[in-house]
Amino acid sequence: MSLHRPVAALRPFVEALWASDGAPSPATREHVLPCGTMHLAIRLDATSLRLYRNDDDAIGERLAAAVVAGARTRFYTKLAQPTASVGVMLRAGAARALLGCDADVLAGRHVALCDIWSAGEVERLQERLSEAADASARIDVLQSALLARLRPIHAMHPAIAQALQSLGEGEAVRTAVAVSGCSHRHFIARFRAATGLAPKEYARVRRLRRALRGLSQGHALGDVALDAGYADQAHLQREFRAMCGMTPREYRRAGARAQVHVAAVNFVQDRSGAPA
Repeated sequence: MSLHRPVAALRPFVEALWASDGAPSPATREHVLPCGTMHLAIRLDATSLRLYRNDDDAIGERLAAAVVAGARTRFYTKLAQPTASVGVMLRAGAARALLGCDADVLAGRHVALCDIWSAGEVERLQERLSEAADASARIDVLQSALLARLRPIHAMHPAIAQALQSLGEGEAVRTAVAVSGCSHRHFIARFRAATGLAPKEYARVRRLRRALRGLSQGHALGDVALDAGYADQAHLQREFRAMCGMTPREYRRAGARAQVHVAAVNFVQDRSGAPA
């Protein structure tokens, strides 16, 4: 998968765009761990995204080939298939500008892109992406579609922008609220609209991301817990299992892709022996 920096007009709303040629590999289940942001993904061969309720779900649910995933506080399980695709990692505040709704409307779920944009618009975009010569050309097509959808919005409230940074660095939520000058209720409402998560949920996910970095770098669990902001190693273990569906050691053994994509360690199989 290749990452691409967005054009200047999209940078306030888009963290990065990505493209994958779908290199041959066996289909398998994976946990996608929470990262605190939304993303949009389009599969070019029209293969539907397949999600599972949990690792014991042998059937799953098929969605669309083009989907928007809202911010989450817990992993979801999907079938990872080798297919060409493109996507966008969205920044806080991008939902209103590019999707026409607040982020909390989409939080914790996947929504077909045709339920947000018109079906005809999505179909034309998929056709243009399929006709593009290579990954770079597909990125250009996707950026053009995003620019066409970009709508003027009021700038993010300065207090929310500041809180995104401070909470990401481990500051207490009560401190962020006090510094904001907003009432507690008003602050939470603005924060949810921008990110899809409550401030405490966002802080919890960002703490997990710090732990994932430490684990990926091979640090000892005790050091990971301390550096990420957990009370102790036991606290890290509890939070990790609740949010990722596995222990930190299982995460390391499974081998993560881009930190947040990791093979499911326990799942049922269909009768052929392949991941269901």
